[in-house]
Amino acid sequence: MADSAVEAIAVANYVAEEVAGHVTDVVLCPGSRNSPLAYAFLARRDVTVHSRIDERAASFLALGLARVQRRPVAVVMTSGTAVANCYPAVIEAHMSHTPLLVVSADRPERLVGTGASQTIWQQGIFGRYAATQQVAAVGDPIELDADAGGSSAAHINVALDTPLVPEALAEPVGTPRRVVGPGRLQGGAGFVDHGAVDVDLTLNTLVIAGDEAWEVPGLEHIPTIAEPTAPTPFHQVHPLAARFFTQDEVAVSHDGGDFAASTKPDQVIVVGHPTLHRDVLALMADNTIEVIGLSRTEAFTGNPARRGSRVNVTGQPTDQWLKICEAAGDVGAQTVRDALEDKQYGFTGLHAAAAVGDTLAVGDTLVLGSSNPVRDASLVGLPFDGVSTYAARGAAGIDGTVSQAVGIALATQALHPDELRAPRTVALVGDVTFLHDIGGLLIGSHDLPQPRPSNLTIVVANDNGGGIFEALEPGAEPLRENFEMAFGTPHDVDIAALADAYGVAYRRAETTQELVECLVDGVDKHEPVTVIEAVTTRATRRDLAEQLKK
Repeated sequence: MADSAVEAIAVANYVAEEVAGHVTDVVLCPGSRNSPLAYAFLARRDVTVHSRIDERAASFLALGLARVQRRPVAVVMTSGTAVANCYPAVIEAHMSHTPLLVVSADRPERLVGTGASQTIWQQGIFGRYAATQQVAAVGDPIELDADAGGSSAAHINVALDTPLVPEALAEPVGTPRRVVGPGRLQGGAGFVDHGAVDVDLTLNTLVIAGDEAWEVPGLEHIPTIAEPTAPTPFHQVHPLAARFFTQDEVAVSHDGGDFAASTKPDQVIVVGHPTLHRDVLALMADNTIEVIGLSRTEAFTGNPARRGSRVNVTGQPTDQWLKICEAAGDVGAQTVRDALEDKQYGFTGLHAAAAVGDTLAVGDTLVLGSSNPVRDASLVGLPFDGVSTYAARGAAGIDGTVSQAVGIALATQALHPDELRAPRTVALVGDVTFLHDIGGLLIGSHDLPQPRPSNLTIVVANDNGGGIFEALEPGAEPLRENFEMAFGTPHDVDIAALADAYGVAYRRAETTQELVECLVDGVDKHEPVTVIEAVTTRATRRDLAEQLKK
């Protein structure tokens, strides 16, 4: 038995040493089978250990940290369904090319399939999203290169035999490290170069930049519809303008004159992974427009006629085309402004997004929940220069958004350890998204020696249910009888009570102005974590969406 104990501890120390060479942060979940791994990582001084009791929240916390760091972050858990709880985060990591490392403890292979407690088939559990590397002895190979863990998800499954607890705690090992910046950036190790595409810019050209987009040399001055997580373009075109670009000719008013113009581009260059707006996606699917796809991963959105990672450009866009794009973009932006000023729509999620956008400052970090918030943020003008913006657009789910926001806030403030005040992180999420991951607020006792967010504001646009479905097909009048049960799903949850239960500050806003005031006041009188409940309505969302289409 003594030899088994020595073996389990030795294997765990071996895994911890290998992992510590590639990560700066580890999220640890309590458990029995992973005890040797817990002791091994807690003995290390070259990693920062975070403690969470829920593996699902822990894995998304790790994903949030990794989004900022662009290097793997490890999440460590016990055997059984604890591992399965990481599956949603692993999928998002794979789809968004975010480095995430799952280190799971397992029973010895002789016990798998015997009905032993907390024993499931963990090898290959994540399927195509993360290959399993099985470790049962010191020296078993562990690959953490760019392909295994640098730009996606990886899984190390560690078989540990009993006894699992050492006779005494190990002496500390490793030297403390300071995180000085992101690791592998997009375009670095682990990313794919698909070569160059020749592009003639004398043809009317429009760029559509989605998640994972980058500033493409040669396209800096081309009109661009950019999603909130894309770089801010020089000629930014509002997404509502996409409907103009699908038409052969429209009447345009600009600089005091009216004229008919051909607004359909000859070519569309898609950079990254756009997903948000149906009119934009329809533009990409127009078979009369040549679509060129640029990607630095294996994935291309849609079915582009030509593919690459770089462009060789010739020519320049015409002044007329630049004016057409500017005019179309101005019409789209003005349509949103008019809708926001129209009192008949009340206080909606779009109004909440406008308030958040109006109060962002250079140096802030923004986290956007899937569903309406990321789309609303796009409609009110994001991306903004100087604001780092994150959203889960890989699989575009609402899973783990609060936990990711906490991770993003922690990683951001870790980059500025010498500042008297941590940079501000603002998250805009819907109420269903917030409730889906309310456990992300459970950080643990202040007595635990782990990092805590010190300047995180979470704005919850609470319309008491699934507001995004109001403007989609299920929200049509003939189907309303079943809408609330299947799609609206009102919950009537007391957000203030939840904030109090998790020990975070709470504020409430019932108008756009009140929300602006809450956000502005929070700049100078901030709490470590503040939840602002924006009490919005979804009753007008369908009418508002129709107004934006006009």
